[in-house]
Amino acid sequence: MNSKPPGPEGTFSNWTTRHWLRAGVSVTLVVLAVVGALGGWAMWRTSQITDELVDRRSPALINSIRLQEALVNQETGIRGYGLSGHADFLQPYAEGQADEKAALDRLRPLTRDDARTRADLAEVERLIAVWQRRIARPIAAAPAPEAPKIAAQRTAEGKTAFDALRKAMARQQSHLENERAAAGRDLRRAETLRNWMFALIAGVILVVAFLVFEGLRRGITNPLTQLSSAAREVAEGGFARNLPGTGPADLRRLAADLESMRRRLVEELHFSEESRRLLDEQAADLKRSNAELEQFAYVASHDLQEPLRKVSSFTQLLQRRYGGQLDDRADQYIAFAVDGANRMQVLINDLLAFSRVGRVHNDHQRVRLEEVFARSVDNLSVAIEESGAEITHDPLPEVVGDTTQLSMLWQNLLSNAVKFRSPERSPRIRVSVEREGDHWRFAVADNGIGIAPEFQEKVFILFQRLHTKDAYPGTGIGLAMCKKVVEFHGGTIGIDPDHAPGTRIVFTLPAVGDTAAAPERKTQP
Repeated sequence: MNSKPPGPEGTFSNWTTRHWLRAGVSVTLVVLAVVGALGGWAMWRTSQITDELVDRRSPALINSIRLQEALVNQETGIRGYGLSGHADFLQPYAEGQADEKAALDRLRPLTRDDARTRADLAEVERLIAVWQRRIARPIAAAPAPEAPKIAAQRTAEGKTAFDALRKAMARQQSHLENERAAAGRDLRRAETLRNWMFALIAGVILVVAFLVFEGLRRGITNPLTQLSSAAREVAEGGFARNLPGTGPADLRRLAADLESMRRRLVEELHFSEESRRLLDEQAADLKRSNAELEQFAYVASHDLQEPLRKVSSFTQLLQRRYGGQLDDRADQYIAFAVDGANRMQVLINDLLAFSRVGRVHNDHQRVRLEEVFARSVDNLSVAIEESGAEITHDPLPEVVGDTTQLSMLWQNLLSNAVKFRSPERSPRIRVSVEREGDHWRFAVADNGIGIAPEFQEKVFILFQRLHTKDAYPGTGIGLAMCKKVVEFHGGTIGIDPDHAPGTRIVFTLPAVGDTAAAPERKTQP
């Protein structure tokens, strides 16, 4: 099967914008070069004729007229001297000779390139020489008494010679005038040609500019406008709009790439809508699960605590009524039951408080931390007084948050600082605060027993205890609740590993602007 070579249309269809621009610029440069060369030739031709007219034709005619005037002055002087014998008439003759020489010196180079004017000048010089030899010089050289006699003898010959010279001069000037007129006509024709050539150049430039503009509009601007308009429609949500591809090959490839991207976006959109539908279903399931959890919390707070209170009450009754009447082992078993029931009740209450963070207590408003901190210290006043703790703090700012949750945060942090005190020294608790960008950075430092580095991350996990309940009472939920409160308010919390002795817990809360705070306060034991 014979393959057909690609034709011009197939070749041009593969041209990119760069190819079209190169071709257009090349053709434009060639056209401009041609018309520029024609314009330059017209200018050169006009300049050449102008130089011919100004530098040769007109000066030749002018010097021929000057030569004729010089000869007329000589003839007048010779005739006056020949008639009167007065030497004063020789003055015009001498001046005429000087003018004649100057005119001939200028005229000879101007007629060198033209055979006819050169022949005319040679004839004039020959007749001048005859007139000078036969008439002018003999009379000028004769003494004053003899001059009239010689002039009278040669009157007819002198008239004939000078008339012949006049005719030669007239013929020469006629030829020079004709040549100057012809040069003038040539100059006018050259100027007309130059003007038409400039008009042609201007027309060609306008046509080229129009063709370039039209080519750019049809080949680049219109395809880009159509493509950008379609792309804007797609960007505004019209994903069903196809992206047209016209113009040079690279613009068509660009349109094809954008169309491929649009199709991928449509596919991704469909996938995203499907994923969102699944997320909505999962959110609905999660909402239902949260409702079930809230129901469970309600059950735990009411239905589960009721039998637990009964167990605790009856075990305490057994302990009071039969304590000391049974053997020691029975008393020990009853004590275990009472303690387990009490601890179970505390654990359930703590779990309920933990689950309510961010769910039940979610009333965000401007909170004065000074007041919250003061209430927390007041709630812990008995423990602070018994331990002899001293608490100092910087002026505390206002933040936006939930008052109940922030109260739980301060109370847990201060309670831990008092509880985990060192038996070797009195508790000293220091609360500091400083602004860091758009957050407040708080630090609660104590001089207690501290936390080993390997446990500084684990203490924020639910039910993580580092000591037995006999050494330090509690459920291991306090710091986990602090972390949940801080993160719910958009902050972070952690332990400073470089602080010693004791523990330094650092947390952040978002700032809400300039706030007023009270002076530093100190709580004495």
